[in-house]
Amino acid sequence: MVSYKDLGLVNTREMFAKAIEGGYAVPAFNFNNMEQLQAIIKAAAEEKSPVILQVSKGARNYANATLLRYMAQGAVAYAKELGWENPQICLHLDHGDSFELCKSCIDNGFSSVMIDGSHLPYEENVALTKQVVDYAHQFDVTVEGELGVLAGVEDEVSSDHHTYTDPEEVIDFATRTGCDSLAISIGTSHGAYKFTPDQCTRDPKTGKLVPPPLAFEVLDGVMEKLPGFPIVLHGSSSVPQEYVDTINKFGGKLPDAIGIPEEELRKAAKSAVCKINIDSDSRLAMTAAVREIFATKPGEFDPRKYLGPAREEMERLYKHKIENVLGSNGKA
Repeated sequence: MVSYKDLGLVNTREMFAKAIEGGYAVPAFNFNNMEQLQAIIKAAAEEKSPVILQVSKGARNYANATLLRYMAQGAVAYAKELGWENPQICLHLDHGDSFELCKSCIDNGFSSVMIDGSHLPYEENVALTKQVVDYAHQFDVTVEGELGVLAGVEDEVSSDHHTYTDPEEVIDFATRTGCDSLAISIGTSHGAYKFTPDQCTRDPKTGKLVPPPLAFEVLDGVMEKLPGFPIVLHGSSSVPQEYVDTINKFGGKLPDAIGIPEEELRKAAKSAVCKINIDSDSRLAMTAAVREIFATKPGEFDPRKYLGPAREEMERLYKHKIENVLGSNGKA
């Protein structure tokens, strides 16, 4: 059993309480490799922002569970080297799909886990979430549950439709499971293709797709039922068109990729939404930088020469999200 406290990590309880009171959201950035982790920590340390390092089941398998534990411990040490005296860093399992996976992560130093039973019948979701909560709370690990289904594809998570969260269910779910935060569905979506062209309109001047607005009435209904309870938004990448354009320019194929407008995320961050998940944006930033170097410098074969610029671009992206979208800078 490895305690996250011995690794220098924190859980989300105090993070979220401060975020709700302060009217901002904590960034939850997914990572799969060292360059992403370096960029996240450097951005958070320089911005003095609390940060959640998110790892999916697939990312954990990719990085290796043992290496991941030491990467998290190293991230805390690196943050201190950068002058962040008291790093507020959480290691979180994103979209855990079983009790066994959540238990393994808790036993190996994760400070927070998500159990996603949203695809299950309601009572089964309640039972599974409560099982994870009962185990996690023994070790002061926080738990995120989910109500409602998000469309899109991200690692092992896939759905061709979304189902909005029912505000009438949230009190019962939160009370019976004891979860510490709740991911809800208000129209965000996983991946770089969050909406089909049929769901969007087109800007007559640019020809770019304009996504449908988020269902803030659902969020308002949840906040009314559970005032002050930590709410989470998944699938909240904005899919910056500059990255999509660069990828397509240098041989990629991402037609009609579209995300969530940043102004909608700013609005959510000022409400009870205290954690906003961002994954696809950093993948796009990294891929755009690598593709450009491969195309403009075809003789380059040193990974540092293309992963280094990719890391810098991701750091720029993370800082932008912290400062200009989530408002979490200077909060840690």
